[in-house]
Amino acid sequence: MVPVKHMEKNASDEALLEEYQASHRQDALAILYLRYADLVYGTCLKYLKNAEDSRDASMDIYNELVIKLRTHTVSHFKGWLHIVTRNHCLMRLRKEKKTTVVEIQPDFMQPEDFSHLDEVLEKERELIRLEACIAKLQPHQQQVIRQFYLENKCYRVIATDTGMDWDRVRSLVQNGRRNLKICMEKHD
Repeated sequence: MVPVKHMEKNASDEALLEEYQASHRQDALAILYLRYADLVYGTCLKYLKNAEDSRDASMDIYNELVIKLRTHTVSHFKGWLHIVTRNHCLMRLRKEKKTTVVEIQPDFMQPEDFSHLDEVLEKERELIRLEACIAKLQPHQQQVIRQFYLENKCYRVIATDTGMDWDRVRSLVQNGRRNLKICMEKHD
């Protein structure tokens, strides 16, 4: 085995690889890697579609080689390097896909003041008062008001359901609405 400093840069891939694996001297690996640096960069660019990311990936791949070539048996370096490069890029893309960045829009955030909760509580109080006022109505008015306002039934359907005539239903709804208004204003 000839030391790298005595090797010419045109030594075979196998000789440079053998030298690196035997001595772990990075100058042998650097000569070997630089032969295929354009291939590595081009492959990264094909997958990552960004020059800066491709340069970063090329450097990361060199660092992978420093470790992997100490334990891996490689018979055809150029083909093996291409596979390592492709796998590195695919793993990088997979990681980026998992990491979804969502920009938080201020208008989607809950406001710091909680005044909207006061409105919700006020509506809840009004509904409680309304329910109490409905309970104070005469039984026929209660029945018709619930069907008309809460179940959204029309006069004709209410008349059919209750057996009352249409004019009676209309009168109960109007009188019930007036009585509810008076009761709600009293409790206000």
